[in-house]
Amino acid sequence: MRRAHRRLLPSLVSAAVLALGLSACGSGDGGSGSDGTVTLIVDTFSTFGYEDLFKQYEAAHPGIKIKHRNVVQLDEYLPRLEQWIAAGSGAGDVVAIEEGILTKFMAHPDKFVNLLDHGAGSLQGNFLDWKWKQALSPDGKYLVGLGTDIGGLAMCYRTDLFKKAGLPTDREKVGALWPTWDDYIATGEKYSAKVKDSTFVDGSVNLYNTILAQSASQSAGYTFFDRSGKLVAGENPAVKNAWDTTVKIQEAGLSAGLKSFEPSWGSGFKQAKFATIACPSWMLGVIKENAGAGAAGKWDVAAIPGGAGSRGGSFLAVPKQSKHADEAAELAKYLTSVNSQIAAFKARNNLPSSPQALDDPAVKSFKNEYFSDAPVGEIYAAGAKAVKPLYLGADNNPVGQRFEDALLALEQGRLAPDAAWKKALDDAEREAR
Repeated sequence: MRRAHRRLLPSLVSAAVLALGLSACGSGDGGSGSDGTVTLIVDTFSTFGYEDLFKQYEAAHPGIKIKHRNVVQLDEYLPRLEQWIAAGSGAGDVVAIEEGILTKFMAHPDKFVNLLDHGAGSLQGNFLDWKWKQALSPDGKYLVGLGTDIGGLAMCYRTDLFKKAGLPTDREKVGALWPTWDDYIATGEKYSAKVKDSTFVDGSVNLYNTILAQSASQSAGYTFFDRSGKLVAGENPAVKNAWDTTVKIQEAGLSAGLKSFEPSWGSGFKQAKFATIACPSWMLGVIKENAGAGAAGKWDVAAIPGGAGSRGGSFLAVPKQSKHADEAAELAKYLTSVNSQIAAFKARNNLPSSPQALDDPAVKSFKNEYFSDAPVGEIYAAGAKAVKPLYLGADNNPVGQRFEDALLALEQGRLAPDAAWKKALDDAEREAR
């Protein structure tokens, strides 16, 4: 869902080298109790909406206890997961794998249990075809993970701040303000002319990643790397289009300059420091978590400028190091089942990767009370089946981080526009070597 903030470790680094860092990262401590109870550790990041599902699974399986280890920030979670998998110890029995690192792990599928050996093949029809294939080896014989969610796009906005600026607050009228990103900028300029104690958008990083995902999915189908694994960041129009659009928004003075998932970003929600935020479906849970109960009913959801797209999505996998692979595989299948995906959507608005779940009335008719009763099921599910997958190269996360760093340097006045773009490309080349 979000990018890592440091270069991921090579998959074949020796366990001895990694052991030094494992104490700081934690280690798996599941196992069997004296009464025969099996404890399964589940590693996730951000918000997956599994809390109630864990309780239900334990109630239906008295011999299973679930220990949930959640790291809120993806940039902290990914290096730990990479270390655990490379070292062959420390990982949970079930681990969440964000789409940006999946390609890295698919190069070494033997680090994970083949879920086809645990009956997962019969579940293929429960997933969008492209989502299923993302975690399947080219020969179709090894399934590394089962899909959790996909990331449909929308724009979230504060109705109270829009009213203060004299802008419409009805979600249909708001969406009509910005069919294009240029229209979004023009709306932001109107907002800034009227409201001086907050900005129009949270910051560059989240916005850039959203525009990039949207632009790439509507064009070549890849971002920084083409399907052969070649770095094409400087040649792909989608990368430059997202960059130029984000820079326009910076130069118009519309950004609060906040870095996604940093403490100041979280405080920005509570203090109403910005009026809009690019909003993949999973972001709804993040907003509610950060903005708190005091902002309930002040947020709403409208169409995103520029049309459809998808950003984010994850998988659940069972590391080969698990001592309870059979039980862990069953849990992974349960958590990614049609009914569980519906439950996770209702809990955290993580958009299902199951076509049956997307068609279910419980999803299609779902309204989010926190977001002014916005029909989020209708908004996000409408075009979900038409979403085109993005190819993300093995070094997608570290390369993406270099672009984020350059945008932040530009936003903070530490680099000029041309220098920032050049730095992003030069740093991307070094990361991809």
